[in-house]
Amino acid sequence: MADDEHEVVERQVGKGFEAHFDLDDAFSDGEDDNLEFSSAAIRKHLAENPSWVGNDDREDDGETEYSSARDQDTSISTFCLDGSLNSYSGSRSSSSSPPPLTAEEQPDEQEVPQDFSDITLSEEPSANGQSTSHEDTQEEDASPPRDTSPLRDTSYPAVHIDVSRSPPSRVMMSTGAESNGKDHQEDGAVHPVSNTFSSYLPAPSHDIPPLPPSPSSPLPKSPTTPTIISHRRQTYSAGPSAFQKVMSQTRPHFLPPKNRQEDQKHMADWQAMMKQSRFAEEKRRKALQERRLARELKIEQSMYKWEKEILPDWRVVYKNPNLRRLWWNGIPTKLRASMWQQAAGNALALSKDNYKNCLSRATRALSSGSFPAETLQAMEQDILSTLPALHIFHPETGPLYQDLRDMLCAWVVSRADEGLGYVHGTAKIAGMILLNMKPQQGFVMMRNVLERHCMRSLYSSVAAKDDVEAYYRIFDTLLADCMPKIYFNFKQHQISPGAYLPDWLIPLFLDHLPFEACARLWDVLLLEGDSFLFRAALAVLAVLEPRLFFPDRQELLDLLRGKNKAALEVAKREGRLLDGAKYDIYGVDEETLWERIDSMEDWWKESTWKRLTQRELPDL
Repeated sequence: MADDEHEVVERQVGKGFEAHFDLDDAFSDGEDDNLEFSSAAIRKHLAENPSWVGNDDREDDGETEYSSARDQDTSISTFCLDGSLNSYSGSRSSSSSPPPLTAEEQPDEQEVPQDFSDITLSEEPSANGQSTSHEDTQEEDASPPRDTSPLRDTSYPAVHIDVSRSPPSRVMMSTGAESNGKDHQEDGAVHPVSNTFSSYLPAPSHDIPPLPPSPSSPLPKSPTTPTIISHRRQTYSAGPSAFQKVMSQTRPHFLPPKNRQEDQKHMADWQAMMKQSRFAEEKRRKALQERRLARELKIEQSMYKWEKEILPDWRVVYKNPNLRRLWWNGIPTKLRASMWQQAAGNALALSKDNYKNCLSRATRALSSGSFPAETLQAMEQDILSTLPALHIFHPETGPLYQDLRDMLCAWVVSRADEGLGYVHGTAKIAGMILLNMKPQQGFVMMRNVLERHCMRSLYSSVAAKDDVEAYYRIFDTLLADCMPKIYFNFKQHQISPGAYLPDWLIPLFLDHLPFEACARLWDVLLLEGDSFLFRAALAVLAVLEPRLFFPDRQELLDLLRGKNKAALEVAKREGRLLDGAKYDIYGVDEETLWERIDSMEDWWKESTWKRLTQRELPDL
C-alpha cells in the first residue's frame, strides 16, 4: 500500500477481526465514490472477473505476500484465536484456503479438542530459497511436487509443534534432509521427539477446516550420533604399569635417576639380599621347630617322674624346686586334664551334676525364648573367633561347636543369679578347656578359675571397677621397675594399662599368643596364681620392646592390638597365614617368650607382689 494508507483493525467478541480501509482523496479519481471496500465486496468482484487473477500471478502473489509477511518476523506464529469464518477465512481470498485432508492424511489420534490447528515456530525454506505458504498446498494435485525439504547445510533445526491432536502435544524436530529425492526416500524416516506440555489451549470452533500437515514434518535421520557416556568401572591390568617398568626401585624419586646398568646391578644385589634373608628366616624356623619337638619329647620322657612323684600329691611341687621346674617346662598332654583340675581346685564346692542342672535351665530358656537374644548373638560372634586356625569350633563343620555353645549357655545361666552377663572372650577359655577334658569336668574348672580374684574383677560388672584400676596400678609399678624405658614411653603417649591389658588377660592370651605358648602359660598360671598373669604380660612387652618406640600414639596402639600395617605387609609377602595368633606377625613364639620369663628370675620376687597387692587391695 501507499504511505497514506490507514488501516484500522478491530477485534469483536465472537466475530474475529474486521478490516475497514479509508483511502485518502489523493487516490480517488472521482468515479469510485460509491466503491465499497469489504471482504464480501472483494469476493464478489473477484467472482465476476475471474480473469483478473491467474494461476501464475496468484501463486507468485501468494508467495510474495506470505514470504514478505514471514520475513518480517519468523519467530512469531500466526494464531487462529477464533473459529468464525470472517476471522480467518474472511481475511484471505477463498481461492487460497487449503483443501481438506484426504483419508491417508488424516491423523491417527482423536478429534482435536484444542483451539490451535498448527503452530510453526520457524520457516521452512523451499528449494528455490523462498518461503512456502499455505496457498501452495492447493497446487499439489495440478503441478508436479516440489522438493520442499530443508537444505542439507541448514545450521538451525526447524521445530514444529503440531497441536491438531489431543494433548500431550508433540514436538517435531528436523535437523536436515537430503538434497535429492532418492536420498530423501532412503533417509527420510520420521524421528519425533515427544514433549508433554502442561498448558491447555482453548477449544476451537469446528467451522475452520483443519490445515494440512507441514511438508517438513517427516524428519530425516540426524547426521550426528549421540554420545554414549559409559559408567562402567575402568579395569586395570594386573601387571606393572608402563611407569613402574621404567621407574627406579633402588633410588627415591626426588633424587637424580641412575643409569640403566647401575640400576639393574643394585636391583640384583637387593634381590640376592632378600633371598638370603628369607633363607635365614626359614632356617631359624626349622631350628625353632626342632627345639620345640625336642622339648616335647623330653616332657614325654619324664612321664614316669610325673606319675611317680607329682600325680599322687601335686602340692609337692611347692616344696621341691626340681619338680617345680619340671612343672614350668610343661605338663605332658596325657596328664594335663587331671593336673589342671587339681591345680584349679574346687573352691566353689560344685557337684558333678552342676553342669547338667545349668544346661537344662539354659535349654528351657532357649526353647521358651526367654534367653537374651543379645547374649546369644555375642556368644556366636565370640565362638567364630575362638582358635580359628584349628577349625574345630566352626558352627558348620566344627565337631566341638555344640559342646562349646552348651557350655557357654550353662555358664551364663550360672551367673544370672548374681546379675552378671556374658563377657567377650569367655569362649576362648571354654574352648581351651574343652580341648583337654569333657564338658562336665571343664565346666567346674572354668567356674573355679574365673572366680579367682583378678579374673573375677575383670569378668564382673562396673561394681568391680575399683579393683580393676588397682590391678592396673600394680602393673604400672612393675613395668616401671622392670622396663623403665617402655614405662616412660607409654606415659609420654598417655597409654595406660587399660588400653591393652584387658585384651590379654580376659582370654588369657589366647587371642595374641601361639597355641603352644598359651598351653604352657596355662600350666604355670594354674600353679602360681594371679601373679604369673602380670609376669607373662611383662614378658610379652619385653618381646615387643624393639617395636614399641613410635612417635605416633595411634601407631603404637595398633601394634599392641596386633594390627601394625608394616608387619602385616611383611607377613603377607612371606606367605604366612593370618588366621592364627595376632602376635605371630611379630615373631612371638613359645621359646622367645619363655626366654623373657626366665630372665625375670633375678628381680622378680613374690614378696614384691604381696606388698603391692596389700597396698592397692587391702581387703584381699
